[in-house]
Amino acid sequence: MEITVGSHVWVEDQELAWVDGVVTSVNGNEAEVETINGNQVTTKLSKLYPKDMEAPDTGVDDMTKLSYLHEPAVLHNLATRYGMKEIYTYCGNILIAINPFQALSHLYDTELMDSYKGAQLGDWSPHVFAITDVAYRAMNNEGKSNSILVSGESGAGKTETTKMIMRYLAYLGGHAAAEARTVERKVLESNPVLEAFGNAKTVRNNNSSRFGKFVEIQFDAHGQISGAAIRTYLLEKSRVCQISEPERNYHCFYLLCAAPPKEIEKYKLGDPKSFHYLNQSSCYELVGVDDSHDYLATKKAMDIVGISVEEQDAIFRIVAAILHLGNIAFALEGEDSSVLEDDKAKFHLQVAAELLMCDLEALETALCKRNMVTPEEVIKRSLDPLGAAISRDGLAKTIYARLFDWLVKKINVSIGQDPDSKCLIGVLDIYGFESFKTSSFEQFCINFTNEKLQQHFNQHVFKMEQSVYQEEEIDWSYIDFVDNQDVLDLIEKKPGGIISLLDETCMFPKSTHETFAQKLYQTFKDHKRFVKPKLARTEFTIVHYAGEVQYQCDQFLDKNKDYIVPEHQELLSTSKCSFIASLFPSLNAETPKSGKFSSIGSRFKLQLQQLMDILNSTEPHYIRCIKPNSDLRPEIFDNVSVLQQLRSGGVLEAIRVKCEGYPTNRIFSEFLERFSILAPEVLKENVEESGACKSIMEKVGLSNYQIGKTKIFLRAGQMAELDGRKAKLLAESAKVIQKQVRSRIARKRYVRIQTASICIQTVLRGQLACESLKFRKRTAAAVKIQKSARRKSASRKYTNIKSSAIVVQTGIRAMVARNEFRFKMQNLSATIQAATEEEEKDSGKEEKDIGKEEKDVGKEEKDSGKEVEEPEDKEPEKQPTVEVQEKEELPDPPVAVLEQNEPDKTDVFPDKEQEVTEESNEPYHIVEEISSPIQDVLTAEELPSEVEQLKVLLIGERKRADEYQKKHAEAQELSEQRRKKLEETEKKVHQLQESLNRLLFSMSEQFSQLKTILQTPSSSKPASPPIARVDYFDNSDNSDASSTGSDFVFPASGRDSANNSCPRPKAPQVHVKDATATEITGTADSDKEGAFDDYF
Repeated sequence: MEITVGSHVWVEDQELAWVDGVVTSVNGNEAEVETINGNQVTTKLSKLYPKDMEAPDTGVDDMTKLSYLHEPAVLHNLATRYGMKEIYTYCGNILIAINPFQALSHLYDTELMDSYKGAQLGDWSPHVFAITDVAYRAMNNEGKSNSILVSGESGAGKTETTKMIMRYLAYLGGHAAAEARTVERKVLESNPVLEAFGNAKTVRNNNSSRFGKFVEIQFDAHGQISGAAIRTYLLEKSRVCQISEPERNYHCFYLLCAAPPKEIEKYKLGDPKSFHYLNQSSCYELVGVDDSHDYLATKKAMDIVGISVEEQDAIFRIVAAILHLGNIAFALEGEDSSVLEDDKAKFHLQVAAELLMCDLEALETALCKRNMVTPEEVIKRSLDPLGAAISRDGLAKTIYARLFDWLVKKINVSIGQDPDSKCLIGVLDIYGFESFKTSSFEQFCINFTNEKLQQHFNQHVFKMEQSVYQEEEIDWSYIDFVDNQDVLDLIEKKPGGIISLLDETCMFPKSTHETFAQKLYQTFKDHKRFVKPKLARTEFTIVHYAGEVQYQCDQFLDKNKDYIVPEHQELLSTSKCSFIASLFPSLNAETPKSGKFSSIGSRFKLQLQQLMDILNSTEPHYIRCIKPNSDLRPEIFDNVSVLQQLRSGGVLEAIRVKCEGYPTNRIFSEFLERFSILAPEVLKENVEESGACKSIMEKVGLSNYQIGKTKIFLRAGQMAELDGRKAKLLAESAKVIQKQVRSRIARKRYVRIQTASICIQTVLRGQLACESLKFRKRTAAAVKIQKSARRKSASRKYTNIKSSAIVVQTGIRAMVARNEFRFKMQNLSATIQAATEEEEKDSGKEEKDIGKEEKDVGKEEKDSGKEVEEPEDKEPEKQPTVEVQEKEELPDPPVAVLEQNEPDKTDVFPDKEQEVTEESNEPYHIVEEISSPIQDVLTAEELPSEVEQLKVLLIGERKRADEYQKKHAEAQELSEQRRKKLEETEKKVHQLQESLNRLLFSMSEQFSQLKTILQTPSSSKPASPPIARVDYFDNSDNSDASSTGSDFVFPASGRDSANNSCPRPKAPQVHVKDATATEITGTADSDKEGAFDDYF
């Protein structure tokens, strides 16, 4: 298949085995793939596998229906179905069963059995019942025996699958329900006994069968079960003496140690940790398993299969004796002799002899010595401690193997066999391919067995493929299937195979595992299936069909040796226990070669050949059991572990065999439905389906396919090529469609955008115009506000300046007039005093002096008139100073007061000109500016720049408005109080005014009298300016109506800065009282003069 950018492929992954992704770029022979989990992977094109994007999401029930029959497709299909709790899947006529690790009772009820009865394979979903039904119908229809081979590694569910097969066979061909104990029931009841003595905990399974079991279900002519037999193969005897961490020995040893106390005392047992054959591993108990309960269940199963109480006692005596044999230790005596190591060893030897019911000394001699038969005599030879230990272990293994064989024979007798049966269905339950970190002789034998079964499996698959080709009448003669015969020759070929070399090495006493390894290196150095690891001295690797396995041959020699020692045979044959004696018949009954060397490997090969002969005589059916994860937990699918088991179980090998021929086939209708797009013109023509399929293949340029009667057969990769062509055509068509659709979508989008843009522009332009109009209006309003504010400000300034100037002029004029009046009064008083004195001295000169005085007074009044005019001339010059002070004045004081210091009263009569000069030079006024009424309002010049800031401050001002309203209410209340106080003050002022007027009137009378005395004519005196009294009444609490603080009070020109809502102060009230010169000509009464001064 041509892999291009955008192709969906499978790429290798360390954690998930295979992961799907999309090709993002192709560079020569390499491609970059973006996986589904987001990683970028660069790999070679040859390591990529195409992914079928048209595969159903639920997977397919038969993996031969997969368009791409390769490793990742098979793994993905199994994972998909397992996630849906579909644990069974076909691969042709092979059933793959994945252990769910949970009860699925709905898959095995009677209704489901009835639905599979008589159905064709494929009519219903995959199931173990379907395979069993096919075997049963083939046996009845053809009269030929069938076999069902159940394989898989430990924990994959082989035993449970075998039970389901037995149950369905009992449903199809069982006896009447009224019958007491049927054959199938006896077979199932025998399982606990065989599991107790043949199963053990391994690295991967807590209940692993360490032997092969072939159950023969015999049927009569009517298809009813008439008998059964159990054949066992390849028991792992070495496990009795040697176990590794974290495994356990056979279950029966631990069950016996957990027996009731009475039986433990009877067999002199104890904790499993105290026995050498059990304490080689630290695992003594299994999670969730009660050994004491299983011990009672095993005894009950023995009762069911017909083992008597005496026989049960003898069996457990043998099991206990084996444990005690393992604790017999030896020590070196002399150069090459051995004796019991200590009293503990003697105790266990004695107990073992008692349990085996044999002579104690004879048992010790059989363990420590050997008889060498020569033509002349029999010589006894002592064994060293190592040889004695080997002899001890050999005796233990021999006893256990004989006991297991006896149990199988007893079960077969109990079940009953039908010698007249012509047909049978065999169920093979045997261990699967094993590859551990440390693989020894046991794994070598197990993998040899699986190689044999795989060859049988390949031949069967090849045969099935041939039958399909023959039915479709296609040429298949040139197809060459490869098998694993070269691996089998490497192991079992005679002479020259590994087993032959092992037996040869074991026959030499001085041979070691190193010599055996060197012999293997020399013999198979050029063999393609044999690999010598680097820097290895006792290891070798065999390339099996399921992968490479490295074996450690350190214990190959010891585990392969299976001497039948005559001393052991003779010792146990003379046992007082009839059961033990029956296991070891006398030497006279044995074959002449008894006592000779016997190889376990050779016997293993012989048994395996017998098993293959039986399988070859039957029609095989295959069930491959898969363990989804090593934790034995439900709903967990470990891709890496499952993939390894698929390789070990031969499933992928079968796929490889199918790929050698035509791995993909489709009926004509399905093929045309899927690939008619490649040649649409073919469907328009009226041709047959086969011709249409041929036309499509010719158009795409593919060859080496086959057209059958109902199907088209494709070689490996052709389906992927067709899918690639289809994907390319669809991609080009999709581009054309996308171009038109995208063009139409883009046009619609453009029109929508254009229409929306016009609407938006219209709205925005309208908004801009409104904003512009608002701005112009606000600008015009601002100009008007500025104009009015500036006009009002200028008017207020002018009014304030004018008012201040008037007040200043008035004050100055009043001050000048007061000073002048004071001067005149002083001058008048002095004149009066002088006149009085002169009258006493010189009464004659009175008139002359008075005339002279009148001249002086007229001159002074003339000068005083000139001095009053000078401040008026200087008033405009003071205005700039007042205006500057107004600009600098703060708005805090509520009222501005003009203070004037009065000149000190003196009795000295100064010169008039000098006094006028001093009065004009003294600082007669201090003006403090009162803040303008619009001081707190922004000036018109700042208004445009402050518009935006006012917007920001608007919110704050609204908050402060509430506070100001409260303050306004308080201010109004305070203003009301002040108003009332002001009214009272005004009343007092009016009263004072009236008192002053009366005082003036009184003074005028005194002035009249003084005028009469002086006889001065009023017409000669110039009129004095009116005396002006300016009274200002403020609303503040501190204001008074009296003039005691100052002579003049000026009105405030501004508002209170703390409260802008307060009313403006009232205008100044001016009361003018005219007084003529005649009314103020003077008096001699100093008290009245003082009262007059206080008025001002």
